Order: sequence, then C-alpha cells, then structure tokens
Amino acid sequence: MRWIYLAVIILFAAATIIFAAQNFEIVTMSFLGINARVPLALLVAIAYLLGAATGGSLYALLRRSYEGSRRSVVGSS
Repeated sequence: MRWIYLAVIILFAAATIIFAAQNFEIVTMSFLGINARVPLALLVAIAYLLGAATGGSLYALLRRSYEGSRRSVVGSS
C-alpha cells in the first residue's frame, strides 16, 4: 500500500511541476488588500508547498491525538 501512496504523490508532484513549467505568465494576486504581480508558476509552487506543509502537520496532529486518546482509554480499563 505504501508504494501506491508514493506513486500517487509522485504523479501529483510531477503534474504540478509540468503545470508550473508551462505557465510563466504574470498574474495579479490580491490578499487582504495587498496586490502582488507574480508568475503563475511561482504562485502554484507556493500553494503546493503550503498545502503539503499544512496537510502533513494536520495529519501528524490528528495521528498523535488519536494515539493519545487510545492510550488514555486503554490505560483506564
């Protein structure tokens, strides 16, 4: 099963890299009243990295929370 997950991650990362390489147009981005003109490829790369970091952090937090709750239930039995 680990190989399937790894294959999915590699395919998604490759698709993101191909998309970024083909889209170097300058786009205007607005966030909280701040406007920035950046290449679309850079914007996609930043969004991908932020998503990976927050997704990984959320997964780790939920896993620790679940394991901690299992220990407290097993310990109280």
